Amino acid sequence: MSRSIKLSFYLTALLCMLAAPHLRAQEHPVKVEEQKSFNVVGLAVRTNNQTEATGQGEIPKLWQRFVQQNVAASIPNRDGQSLIVVYTDYDSDQTGEYTYLIGARVTSTGDIPAGLTLKEVPAGSYAVLKSENGPVQEILPKIWRQIWSMPPKDLGGQRAFKADYEVYPPDFDPQNVQVGLHIGLK
Repeated sequence: MSRSIKLSFYLTALLCMLAAPHLRAQEHPVKVEEQKSFNVVGLAVRTNNQTEATGQGEIPKLWQRFVQQNVAASIPNRDGQSLIVVYTDYDSDQTGEYTYLIGARVTSTGDIPAGLTLKEVPAGSYAVLKSENGPVQEILPKIWRQIWSMPPKDLGGQRAFKADYEVYPPDFDPQNVQVGLHIGLK
């Protein structure tokens, strides 16, 4: 499937996610893991969910640029082929400003090309969830709505709002994908 089609599916899913109402709690069990810190390099933008929900947000433009410029291929020292989306530098919680970064894990931070951003995902406890398998425009909004509506006891703890991230498998098919979500906990 072409990158432009993947981008189109992702952008549709993102807009649905931001504009949709909350659903009931997570249907699948949540696993809490202690994780080591790691670095991600990619394209970043500062935004908030209110702006993104209008359809005039920065995230769709960032994905378009990431795909059109084949940014993944220019990230040196990649650790695997998965794409990582990091939500970090939160001003407060999901209602405030945050940094959104599309990129890849790296093994070294020595040669970051101009125009790319480095972010560290801090060590700590993370609630690990997996979306259902299916079209990204359906499964991604559903899992985020579930996360937003989950009480801390169901999520495995209080959200930290330091860093959350999504893991996309290499060459994912937007019509049949399962996305891993890691939600930072206090």
